[in-house]
Amino acid sequence: MFDKIKSFLNENRVSFEEKEHAITLTSEDSARIRGDQLSAGAKAILYKVQDSFYLFVLAANEKMDTKKIKEYFKGKGLKAKKTRFASTNELLEMTGLVPGSVPPFGRPILDIDLYVDLSLLANEFISFNAGSLTHSIKMSLNDYMEINGATIFNFTAD
Repeated sequence: MFDKIKSFLNENRVSFEEKEHAITLTSEDSARIRGDQLSAGAKAILYKVQDSFYLFVLAANEKMDTKKIKEYFKGKGLKAKKTRFASTNELLEMTGLVPGSVPPFGRPILDIDLYVDLSLLANEFISFNAGSLTHSIKMSLNDYMEINGATIFNFTAD
């Protein structure tokens, strides 16, 4: 996955820094070991809305507001009565990844629709675990937004 992400970034002529580090299991650990602000971390969460899974990316210092996600999907004329976080097994089955290693990319990296929260847009750069608990990438937010193909809306808690 790490090589796939690097290839995708290189194909899109995106500058990035890669860092190998000790295993990090939380966003706080990742930010500390990378020397970044927690808010610069891009936290990716696999979340099920009705019968489909979606990838939601937000600043690591924020929390997802599931009511806002339901409202957004209902506003688009979609069913959103049943929602929940993916289980560890579902995450592994769909992505081949463990919690904490999911990169903030949908297609073509992960075959999942991608949604980005407005909280991430406050950053000049973002950092994220890149398909591994021991490899991170730091890149320009502008570059990330140009290549990610995401839908953007506010889904963090007020």
